[in-house]
Amino acid sequence: MEQLQAMRIYLRVAELASFSQAAEQLGLPKASISTAVQQLEGRLGTRLLHRTTRKVQMTQDGQAYYERCRDLLADMEELQSMFQQAEGGLSGRLRVDMPSGVARHIVLPALPAFLAAHPRLALELSSTDRRVDLVREGFDCVLRIGTLGDSSLIARPLGHFRQINCASAAYLARHGTPQTLDDLDQHQLIHYQPTLGSKALGFEYQDADGQPRYRAMPGALSVNNTDAYMGACLAGFGLIQVPTVGAAVHLASGALQTVLPDYPAPPMPVSLLYANRRQLPRRVQAFMHWLAELMQPHLAS
Repeated sequence: MEQLQAMRIYLRVAELASFSQAAEQLGLPKASISTAVQQLEGRLGTRLLHRTTRKVQMTQDGQAYYERCRDLLADMEELQSMFQQAEGGLSGRLRVDMPSGVARHIVLPALPAFLAAHPRLALELSSTDRRVDLVREGFDCVLRIGTLGDSSLIARPLGHFRQINCASAAYLARHGTPQTLDDLDQHQLIHYQPTLGSKALGFEYQDADGQPRYRAMPGALSVNNTDAYMGACLAGFGLIQVPTVGAAVHLASGALQTVLPDYPAPPMPVSLLYANRRQLPRRVQAFMHWLAELMQPHLAS
């Protein structure tokens, strides 16, 4: 067990490239983390990590050991949980991340039933517009909306969110409803910018060939958060472009109205991401399967 603990410690140090962060995540003194890695290197007879005052980096042997160590620990976790379903179901901690709108509108209303079926599970749910680092921050899986970048993570495509253009009823009463793209010159667009200060792309739509296009539009307000984006629209600052699921409640109440239905932005891909492991713990597999099923009614194939 001491050897397995040392391996777990080494994995966290290697993934975080930091003894201090590994100590914080594992709830151990930094000195204990350093000692465990040194003893592991002594038993193996090789240096696993290059240490400087600025960074920690795996050696070539350290990288090879990391890959084998990760697979072995995943296999051990799977082995230990083989018979848990018969003995009372899934157990352990799950750490997942997803956009706040998905959490609020889709996942949280259904979550009590899932946790009631698995009372020995402890779920840590992160919901933020920031793209978390799955490995460095210790997440088991994340739900991503939008185009994925190059990554060593495994991506499971779930479908797409259809997008709509909408504005508040009060805004449209003051400024009129645009009927054509040219009408947008007389309207305001609320700009959503994950990084404030970056160039605003404008109103996004698809041309006759289905290719994305952008039309520059004036806008007095830029935001970097989906809650603020919706709040600004409800407050009458202008038009927004959002997945249908995020606006459904406000559309049903009449607070928001759709505009230019013939010019929607391209659908947004929805994906589940997880680390590149040969075996995922059963609790992670079960949650991902549940989440994929839960998302399906809201997705276009």
